[in-house]
Amino acid sequence: METSLKSGIDHSATPLRRDTSSLTAQTAGRIRADILNGAWKPGTKLKISDLCTRYGVGTTPVREALSLLTSDNLVERVDQRGFRVAVVSKAEFSELLKTRCWLEKRALEESILHGDRAWEEALVIAHHHLARFPRTREGGDFDANPEWEIRHKAFHTALISACGSSILLRYCDQLYDQNIRYRMISGISAYPSRRIGEEHEAIMSAALDRDADVAVSRLISHYESTGRFLEERLR
Repeated sequence: METSLKSGIDHSATPLRRDTSSLTAQTAGRIRADILNGAWKPGTKLKISDLCTRYGVGTTPVREALSLLTSDNLVERVDQRGFRVAVVSKAEFSELLKTRCWLEKRALEESILHGDRAWEEALVIAHHHLARFPRTREGGDFDANPEWEIRHKAFHTALISACGSSILLRYCDQLYDQNIRYRMISGISAYPSRRIGEEHEAIMSAALDRDADVAVSRLISHYESTGRFLEERLR
């Protein structure tokens, strides 16, 4: 079956109809991106009609997309009142950080234990791509570079990708996105004072040396350094 990705129209169907599953996934991805980059602020009521207008889709894919995002804790369902962007708090972030460190510690240990040559090569390539992009866009203010953000996630995903558990990776992916939202909400003006690139390289080097203790220690320190700053901002 040949489908137009741009329009979401199934040209082989009679009569013409929307490919709702694909449209739902696309809509969920666009809403997710807007929540993560701060376009939708925490606690904002997500009106179905407004979302239909903004994303150019019907009510069904919007409702289904919002339902999907509730499972990622990015959207909350409000009884009898629809949906809203999930609220944030210092307490929730502390729990998020602690859980993320627990899960990624195990995922990294397992990846170092079981990772093969292909895992090593994928990690080196992900780090190389990350290092090629500046963390900020040009300008006087600290303006996050979206290209760097994409490659940053790819690097951290590659680091734990050989853990052998798709369920664990899915949880780690969800926690990563939730952490990104806190970073964007809190602001990242203090980050230029950190040598993020050196931290990434040190984590990768320990992982490639198969030194799980050092790699985990460096990864947790990397997350906790960010966490301390964000918790201070959240006050």
